[in-house]
Amino acid sequence: MDVRGTVTPGFEAVRDAFVRNFEQRGERGAAVAVYRHGRKVVDLWAGTRDVDGAEPWAVDTVQVVRSAGKGVAAAVPLLLHQRGQVDLDAPVGTYWPEFKANGKERVLVRHLLAHRAGLAALDGTLTPEEAADGTSGPRAVAAQRPLWEPGTDHGYHAQTYSWLIGELVRRTTGRTIGRWVAEEIARPLGLDFWFGLPADEAHRIGRIGPAEPPVTEHNGGALRMRPKRSVVEAYRDPASLTRRAFGAIDPFPDENDPAYRAAELPASNGVATARGLARCYAAMIGEVDGHRLFAPATLTLARTEESEGPDRVLVVNTRFGLGYMLHGTAAPFLAPGSFGHPGRGGSLGFADPESGIALGYVTNGLQKGVTADPRAQALVRAVRSTL
Repeated sequence: MDVRGTVTPGFEAVRDAFVRNFEQRGERGAAVAVYRHGRKVVDLWAGTRDVDGAEPWAVDTVQVVRSAGKGVAAAVPLLLHQRGQVDLDAPVGTYWPEFKANGKERVLVRHLLAHRAGLAALDGTLTPEEAADGTSGPRAVAAQRPLWEPGTDHGYHAQTYSWLIGELVRRTTGRTIGRWVAEEIARPLGLDFWFGLPADEAHRIGRIGPAEPPVTEHNGGALRMRPKRSVVEAYRDPASLTRRAFGAIDPFPDENDPAYRAAELPASNGVATARGLARCYAAMIGEVDGHRLFAPATLTLARTEESEGPDRVLVVNTRFGLGYMLHGTAAPFLAPGSFGHPGRGGSLGFADPESGIALGYVTNGLQKGVTADPRAQALVRAVRSTL
C-alpha cells in the first residue's frame, strides 16, 4: 500500500492501523489527520480518489463526508450564542416566526441541536431538487407538527437537521450556513471544508459509493457489523420513524451529482479533507496558529449531555450534547470527555479536550453502519495507544 503523508514520531501506530484498513477492512481510498494541542501530528492518505476508479488519492482530494459535517454545522449556532446573537433557551420562533405553526411555539434552539425537537421526519418527502433549493426544506419543517412533545425525548434528525439549523442561521445572520462557515470558520482557519462545494474546487472531489468489507476475524466483531434485530427491522420497515427520518429526501440523492455537491445541506453533504475536519475540531478545543473557535464556556456547552438513552430514530442508546454526539457505546470516541460526529458509512470528526486530540477521517468507500465504522474505530484505538 502506497501511503503518502507524514507521521510525527510516537504516532506510528496510526499509520499501521491506516494500512490495515486497506489490507483487512475493505478500504478503497481514505485520509486521516490528527492534531494534538493545536499541532498536526498525523496527515496520511492512500488508495484511489474514486471508490470505483484507479486515479490515486492526492494530497488535496476532498470527499462528501455526510453527517460528519453536522459537527461543523453545530459550531455555527454555538458561535452565534458565544457572540450574543442567539439565545439557546429562546424559542426558535423568536428568530423564525413561521416556525411557530402546529404546536412548535415552545421548541427551543437547544432542542434543535440536541435532536429533541420532535421533527426527525416529515409527513411527506422532498425531491432532491426541493431539498436543495433553500426554501422547500425550511417551509416543510416550519409547517410540520412535532412527532413527539418537543423537549421530552430525542431522536436523530438525520435529514431535517439541514433545514432546521440552516434556516435558523439564515434568519439570525442574513447569510446561508454555507457562506457563514466559509467566511467565519473555513477562511480564517484555512480549512478545506464546504457546505456547497464551489465550482472552482470541484476538480478535487472524488466519487463516493458502497464498499463492502471482507468478512474476516478482523472486522466481524465491530459494533455495527452485527446490529440487533430491532435495528435491522427499523431500517427495513418503510413506515418506521428510522426509515422516514433517513428517507425525508425521496428518491435518495445522487451524492456524486455536481448539483447535489453544490447545495447547502449541512446534515448530509459537507465536503472536506481529513485535515480540514481535524483542524476545525482542534480549533474548537484550543488555539491553532493563533485562531480559536470556542471559548471555554462554549466548549462546555458542546459536550454537556442534553440527550441520553434510547434514540427514537437510531433505535440504540445515544448521547448528544448541543449539536455533538458524545462518547458512548453507539459512538465510541477517544475518551469519556470526547465529542464529535460520525458520517453514515465511515467518515468521522471529533475532539478530546483532555488529551488535546482532534481527529478527522474521510473515506470514499461507504460501509454499512451509522455511528461506529470499524475503520474509524481502528484509527481511534491506534491514537489511544499513543497517549
